[in-house]
Amino acid sequence: MFVIWTKKLRHPERLPTDHCVFTQSSRTVHLAFVRCSVMKQVRATTQPTFSGSDIGSATVVSPNPTHVVIKPQMPASTSAPAGSVLHGTGPASTLLARDVAVGFGSRAVLGGVALDFRPQTITALLGPTGSGKSTFLRSLNRMNDKVKGFWQTGTITLDAQDIYASGVDPLVVRRRVGMVFQRPNPFPLSIRDNVVAGVRAHRLAKRSELTGIAEHYLRLVGLWSAVADRLGDSPFRLSGGQQQLLCLARALAIQPDVLLLDEPTSSLDPVSTEAVEELLRQLVPSLTMVIVTHNLAQARRVADKTAFFYDGRLCEVGETAQVLEAPTHEATARFVTGRIG
Repeated sequence: MFVIWTKKLRHPERLPTDHCVFTQSSRTVHLAFVRCSVMKQVRATTQPTFSGSDIGSATVVSPNPTHVVIKPQMPASTSAPAGSVLHGTGPASTLLARDVAVGFGSRAVLGGVALDFRPQTITALLGPTGSGKSTFLRSLNRMNDKVKGFWQTGTITLDAQDIYASGVDPLVVRRRVGMVFQRPNPFPLSIRDNVVAGVRAHRLAKRSELTGIAEHYLRLVGLWSAVADRLGDSPFRLSGGQQQLLCLARALAIQPDVLLLDEPTSSLDPVSTEAVEELLRQLVPSLTMVIVTHNLAQARRVADKTAFFYDGRLCEVGETAQVLEAPTHEATARFVTGRIG
């Protein structure tokens, strides 16, 4: 709950805005990277624009033409509110969706979705572009909450606890249900600090342990040999594929119970893709995973179960071999044979 970094930025479009506050002059975006969970009210002559995944409170103490310094106000208590989803019940968690509908404003994107994500399994979500796969995925850890006009009906439960229930802290949900996005979104921090950003934010380890944690997860995703001698460098000097591996390491470092992946290997070369897929299989005993992919071969390689979405509806779900080789729904058959998609 502190300012980690402030700097003028040449490329503001690269910023992970879910984690930023910033002001903008005629040519420069000025960013202060903070714990989004402690931002709510800002009192200053120059009012910064906020974009964050949750709200608390903070005060701008020195707005000026070159940077903004944020002095967050610590909450009175760090204990979880009643109803918060805090602890899993075993080595992997059960995530359930029941009659879920999602929309934005007057437009419904999804309707009537019911899915069980069994512990210690990988479920693939397939479907043409615009079928609602990613919107549904983002609903599973409340990443849609701050999108203008978002609404959701039905229930999504994690170990029998409704993640949308009153009093549930979305940040705690996202601690337990991690996510890797389609496009790499490294933070404007060092490579090392990127890996442990969530660990620090959730106070999961002592400061003296952070370097060891960073090394462990960089080794786990196969990135250590490429960055071992430059942990203090900017992640934006890495290739796109390396940045994605860095984001995967960051997601794993907070030890989530469920991991959501939105086309995580779309920017990787075949060798790195193979390594990530093997890693996902190795992680199955301790994680429940949900992966959005357009790659039928990838679904066949990694997924125990596959769900097919079409036009905002869940058309078919079953064991991956059955869905891909003997689909029962006409739209699924057309998709897996390449006639749509």
